[in-house]
Amino acid sequence: MNNAYFQVKPPVNEPIKGYMPGSPECVALKAELERQLANPVEVPLIIDGKEIRTETKAKMICPHDHQQVLGEYYIAGEKELLMAINAAEAAREQWENMPWEHRATIFLKAADLLTGKYRAKLSAACMLGQSKNPYQSEIDVICEMADFLRFNGHFIQEIYKQQPLSTDGVWNRVEYRALDGFVAAITPFNFTSIGGNLPTAPAMCGNTVLWKPSSTAVLSNYYFMQILIEAGLPAGVINFVPCRGVDFGKVVVPHPKMAGFHFTGSTGVFNDIWNQVGQNINNYVTYPRLVGETGGKDFIFAHESADVEALTCAIVLGAFEYQGQKCSAASRAYIPESLWGKVKGRLEEEIGKIKMGDVRDFTNLMNAVIDQKSFKNIKNYLDYARESKDAEIIIGGGCDDSVGYFVEPTVILAKTPTFKTMVEEIFGPVMTIYVYPNDKLEETLKACDTATSYALTGAVFAQDRTAIIKLAKALDHAAGNFYINDKPTGAVVGQQPFGGSRGSGTNDKAGSAINLYRWMNQRAIKETLVPRTVVNYPYMVEK
Repeated sequence: MNNAYFQVKPPVNEPIKGYMPGSPECVALKAELERQLANPVEVPLIIDGKEIRTETKAKMICPHDHQQVLGEYYIAGEKELLMAINAAEAAREQWENMPWEHRATIFLKAADLLTGKYRAKLSAACMLGQSKNPYQSEIDVICEMADFLRFNGHFIQEIYKQQPLSTDGVWNRVEYRALDGFVAAITPFNFTSIGGNLPTAPAMCGNTVLWKPSSTAVLSNYYFMQILIEAGLPAGVINFVPCRGVDFGKVVVPHPKMAGFHFTGSTGVFNDIWNQVGQNINNYVTYPRLVGETGGKDFIFAHESADVEALTCAIVLGAFEYQGQKCSAASRAYIPESLWGKVKGRLEEEIGKIKMGDVRDFTNLMNAVIDQKSFKNIKNYLDYARESKDAEIIIGGGCDDSVGYFVEPTVILAKTPTFKTMVEEIFGPVMTIYVYPNDKLEETLKACDTATSYALTGAVFAQDRTAIIKLAKALDHAAGNFYINDKPTGAVVGQQPFGGSRGSGTNDKAGSAINLYRWMNQRAIKETLVPRTVVNYPYMVEK
């Protein structure tokens, strides 16, 4: 009998390796990049722990070299999705009832496998399939993924410790059960760590999951799924089902046993899912938990006291790292007239130094955007800006898809704070700047707060402490993650819980215990030690 109270070791964030020339990690990663390019792979579905192959396949390519095929993956149809639901339901009771420390151990082992012998493999797959440079891949698929696995286990332990008060003769307790059904997870292309966290966070809490990875991130997501299996994840707990969104929406979302939906992607898709759940609300066994992190139109707002060098660095890195394909990427900035001359000059200098190309060239800061659809969408916005009398492209603007889907780091100068590229999410390396008169600070702050429907991340730059207080208050509801004198990207698990509100999602804060509460179903228990045996109350006796 196990009557011990186990504790997960307090986690620390995974150290970021430098990949300096000639370092062991650099040599291993470059060798793995070449190995994967020379050895295309076939990615099956994984349902109930078994590899499943269908009649429908699609190619996995390198965005920075769209003629380079990394392999093929099989696509689930309605039949396979129903198989996955059945597998999740069959595995649910045993998984939920597994002692929590054994569930946690699986994911802790997965983190050690990821940061150990599979580090180069996962990083190379992320670089090649999602066109990331080595640093962006390292902080994503290695460090943040490992942090999610380690910190979430610790957070769950701390949640389980939380118990209600008891009084004399009564012992009150709370059980943290899994949800009554399966969880559906739809994950994005831009962060493999999100691809890993969205299915594993509910699974750690005792839920079984259907995982639909992005079609443009299948390779790295599949390799992570293999790590989970090697770490001891039982069959059916997480079912890996690349599929068409329309099939997922037709089979999975309206299923009576869907108890939760964990999502990162576009606001439009999440709105559609929410509408679909509402239309099917009478069919569910329980009210589904809907958790989503969606779009962003993230800002940098500079006060006249801002440090120009720090501001310049934040704009360049915030807007152009990973080609602006982060929900948190800076895509609009408000600069006072008194600083604009210096800021413009420094932007021209720094952006002029940026190299862009193949991920195997470690001197490149930027690589390609994810696919042809994204490339065309970004190009359309740039063409619109070129033709508009209300904006001017002052840096970059070039697009070339002859080899890969490359878009130059671009700065647009807008004449109004409501110009199209100041308001709409582009998801590419495009920064739009509005230069405001110094005496129009309040009006410009209001425009920043109200111009878009999003409220994900934002940053303010000022040296004047009074100004910082003023800016932070004016933008109180404009961002779920708010940065002072720093770029609005780079949230770290356990340090800056991530999520936004308004049109940016449900703000359930990945990287904190808050997200995990959403995958738990509490049962409060009152046990009376010596039960009452008298029906009447004392006051009922008349003298």
